[in-house]
Amino acid sequence: MDPRLQRRVQRYGWDKAVAYYEAHWSRQLRPAQESLLRAAALQPGERVADVACGTGLVTLPAAEAVGPGGTIVATDISQGMVDDLRRRTEEQGLRNVQAERMDAENLKLDDASFDAALDALGLMYVPDPLQALREMRRVLKPGGRAVTSVWGARASCGWAEIFPIVDSRVESEVCPMFFQLGTKNALEICFREAGFDEVTSERISVTLEYADEDDALGAAFAGGPVAMAYARFDEKTRDEAHAEYLESIRAHRNGAGYRVPGEFVITRGVRAD
Repeated sequence: MDPRLQRRVQRYGWDKAVAYYEAHWSRQLRPAQESLLRAAALQPGERVADVACGTGLVTLPAAEAVGPGGTIVATDISQGMVDDLRRRTEEQGLRNVQAERMDAENLKLDDASFDAALDALGLMYVPDPLQALREMRRVLKPGGRAVTSVWGARASCGWAEIFPIVDSRVESEVCPMFFQLGTKNALEICFREAGFDEVTSERISVTLEYADEDDALGAAFAGGPVAMAYARFDEKTRDEAHAEYLESIRAHRNGAGYRVPGEFVITRGVRAD
């Protein structure tokens, strides 16, 4: 996919997904987010960049970790996600969070100005993840650390058929490189190529639990990365896609709901110089 088109798909796709994302994914993504925050080991008073922040599932606990003396600068390519996070921080009275719309490949942030940089499940959507990691390294102070999480290997994610199901009904691939970074040690290699030292990784297996068919379908279609393409489906196409997706996860049926396997990779690196 042309990088400009991919950025457009991600920007406006996540604008459409924002209303559904929190309800369908906050509990499912918690293991990856908690592992990322443990690896980041944020300290009171630190300045942290949260890249591809979404609705703030990592931003908000990070803000609590750094305390009122610290700062979180949260960025996302989706204005809808940024606006939602601003609303949440205002409701919670958090004064140490700044949310701005930015491209992960071109952060409008000063060099060597952050103690830590985080990216929770955002790199898979970036046309050039290596450039995004270079940007994260650029904004870190010497000794600063970057921590990212991505979905793991395709074979370990039982919901993976969502992409070919949607791709067969649109003109271009929705997320052509989605599972690449989670395969073997690809993310570690990217970290090293971006200039990070002391690179370490953790791979964790999870079970995504959905209460019923509507819950599983909402997460896969309306609240995830295919939301923009899905919004263009007519009723007949939606019904067909729904049926095909439910058949793809039928082996994971658990009573009225589903228990679908998933996998995350969490990688950490340090800007040593």
